[in-house]
Amino acid sequence: MQAGLVQHSRLVPNSFGKLFKISTWGESHGPAVGVVIDGCPARLPLTAEEIQADLDRRRPGQSDITTPRKEEDKVEILSGVFEGLTTGVPISLMIRSTDQRSGAYDEMREKYRPSHADYTYQTKYGHRDHRGGGRSSARETIGRVAAGAIARKILQLANGLEIRAYVTQVHDIIAPSQLRFPTLAEVEATPVRCPDLDTAARMVERIKQVRSTGDSVGGIIECRARNVPVGLGEPVFDRLEADLAKAMLSLPATKGFEIGSGFAGTLLKGSQHNDPFENRAGRVATKTNYSGGVQGGISNGEEIVFRVAFKPTATILQPQKTVDVRGEETELQARGRHDPCVVPRAVVIVEAMTALVLVDHWMRDQAQNKTFKF
Repeated sequence: MQAGLVQHSRLVPNSFGKLFKISTWGESHGPAVGVVIDGCPARLPLTAEEIQADLDRRRPGQSDITTPRKEEDKVEILSGVFEGLTTGVPISLMIRSTDQRSGAYDEMREKYRPSHADYTYQTKYGHRDHRGGGRSSARETIGRVAAGAIARKILQLANGLEIRAYVTQVHDIIAPSQLRFPTLAEVEATPVRCPDLDTAARMVERIKQVRSTGDSVGGIIECRARNVPVGLGEPVFDRLEADLAKAMLSLPATKGFEIGSGFAGTLLKGSQHNDPFENRAGRVATKTNYSGGVQGGISNGEEIVFRVAFKPTATILQPQKTVDVRGEETELQARGRHDPCVVPRAVVIVEAMTALVLVDHWMRDQAQNKTFKF
């Protein structure tokens, strides 16, 4: 092999998972996006409508606080499903794009958008798709949501496992703590997907207010998973919380992850923070859950609880100082259609990535510890 080929090779990792493995593909303004899922068990009942339900929660244009881009995001199953059952071979899903307006991004061909991937992609690869951010666009997450819908169904059928994410904060508006596991209907009751109705109303108004000034805000999503079996996760490098953190921080606009007590746990003493064990109806349980359902990197059977922080949307409709591809200082007036706050549509994406992590670790646990009887 020539030395130059090694020096200039470009490897782009686009896959996630070890046994339940997904590879997403497509760009923001390309003809389609999609995902290939390898490792899905055979004979799983599956229809396009089941996948579509989650895609509808993610799609643009669903409310007056999201991007007005109009996409139906209809999923097409290209392989891996026959007569309503998975066959065990790779499942290929495609979602066509129909409402691209690439002309709004002509200025971005030469100018770098602040806090976007334009500069880093250009520097790393020497070439980039400037239309809507190309591969760095949140439109890539469609494939994750489609795959996550399948993972979610496996988990639900296997153990009644439920995953529920919801918005707890938009800008400086914080919802009261949710002491009980909210229903899907409660989360979906408002466009901001905060189950506390009074807080949700204030969040919606804040998003509308900042949008009217061409600005944006960020927020926090909390995610909970219940009926999780004991034993998911591996020691050291593949700890369950580590893989959850990687999954969440791989999402566009994420800037923070915490599980259980998180950063607030630093304010407690060990005597306050430890989760005492008890016998609850014949099984080992903990009286508190500061651990967030994970101890030693392995699930302990309690609810998994974590939070993900999302930054304000980087594209704002205000003039911003920047530089162009030649390094010359200039000004950028962004156009296009963007969410003034990404968290409402990110709720289902967080759920999808959670399902993908949990189903992969469940399969790994079964393969290592349950398949062979010694």
